[in-house]
Amino acid sequence: MAQKPSIPKGTRDFSPVQVAKRNYIINTIKEKFQLFGFQPIETPSFENSDTLMGKYGEEGDRLIFKILNSGDYLNKIDNSLYESKDSKKITSIISEKALRYDLTVPFARYVVQHQNEIDFPFKRYQIQPVWRADRPQKGRFREFYQCDADVVGSISLWQEVDFIKLYDAVFTALQLEGVTIKMNNRKILSGIAEVIGASDKLIDFTVALDKLDKIGEEGVKKEMLNKGISETAIEKVKPLFDFKGTSSEKVEKLKAMLATSEEGMRGVEELEFILTAVEEMSLETASIDLDVTLARGLNYYTGAIFEVSAPDTVKMGSIGGGGRYDDLTGIFGLKNISGMGISFGLDRIYLVLEELNLFPETVTPVTKVLFINFGENEALYCLKAIQKLRKDKIVAELYPDSAKMKKQMTYANKRSIPFVVLAGTEEVKNKSFTVKDMVSGTQTEMNYEKLKEFLQ
Repeated sequence: MAQKPSIPKGTRDFSPVQVAKRNYIINTIKEKFQLFGFQPIETPSFENSDTLMGKYGEEGDRLIFKILNSGDYLNKIDNSLYESKDSKKITSIISEKALRYDLTVPFARYVVQHQNEIDFPFKRYQIQPVWRADRPQKGRFREFYQCDADVVGSISLWQEVDFIKLYDAVFTALQLEGVTIKMNNRKILSGIAEVIGASDKLIDFTVALDKLDKIGEEGVKKEMLNKGISETAIEKVKPLFDFKGTSSEKVEKLKAMLATSEEGMRGVEELEFILTAVEEMSLETASIDLDVTLARGLNYYTGAIFEVSAPDTVKMGSIGGGGRYDDLTGIFGLKNISGMGISFGLDRIYLVLEELNLFPETVTPVTKVLFINFGENEALYCLKAIQKLRKDKIVAELYPDSAKMKKQMTYANKRSIPFVVLAGTEEVKNKSFTVKDMVSGTQTEMNYEKLKEFLQ
């Protein structure tokens, strides 16, 4: 008995309709990327393991898909190491490559490798799949596309302002209202860790804080305690769990809280500059919110950080995110190259647009006309007409087999093809075509010029 085929958990097949809708989102994002001056690049689907490992923090490293070396990979492991069951050491020997976890670290590698060919500041966009060994759930997959835009080689905060405008431009084009761009600054988080006396636990502190919306205040406190952060420090953090007010009011609260931290105050100044500039320019669709609990677990962010939330009417995780990284290329030996980037979550944006019924009806391309196949001579006559129609950008098909009329008509109905052309012996003789409207059922005989005009 043949085995029933299946696909790995967290992956998906896409139907023609789904692909068309995904392409609508991708093309919208791509159009705005290009409008804002970004250039396309592509990188391999897998990288050397040492390119990826250690760049995403402990949690991120666990989610990287490793690729086994080809050949007898176990032959390189001695018995003592094998018996130790030290998975980290064994993995480093049997797996030298891994599927990319995101597009940012491969981009940093690209910049370092091609630095002599690049004009800085370098603005690039990249739309490719990435892979994460995560637990699949709604809006979270093991294989998914990222749509990234980054600029490297400039420390100007105008870049952050422009990225906020880019987010707004894309969501406006998608007619997705009610989107919130949450913003914070890693320097502020460093400043908070400093003033509460937990600078040595910065990563543990930020990773726990970032989970506030998922595990709640008590959950965050418990995780911080488990990571060795003192109860005194956690008590000082308490105001952040209920940090409300307008953006300007929040800025003033942060100034008071971080008055003794030079690093924290720099972060507040950067936030204030960005918020003021965005307010001057205004946003069409999105709104901006200063969220001091936003940490984003990735280690490489050093300045502004962003996370985009879907409208409140849709239960969905973030649909975009990004931030400033001052020395990402430094991990590959190229120092002092500051960068800033954002990402759009294609799959989650798709789910949001689907739930809110925001896909235009014209997104899915539909064959305009199906020519019925009456036999060899008639099929050739039809194909000559189809060839000319296609040159005029009219989507036309010939049913491949000279099957029964009912079968061919049923096929047209199932495909939602609005018009059918019948060209039998009489039509070939008269150099004409009989067009049937599949909705009204009316039939009209006409020559090719009238047919083309009718279908246009």
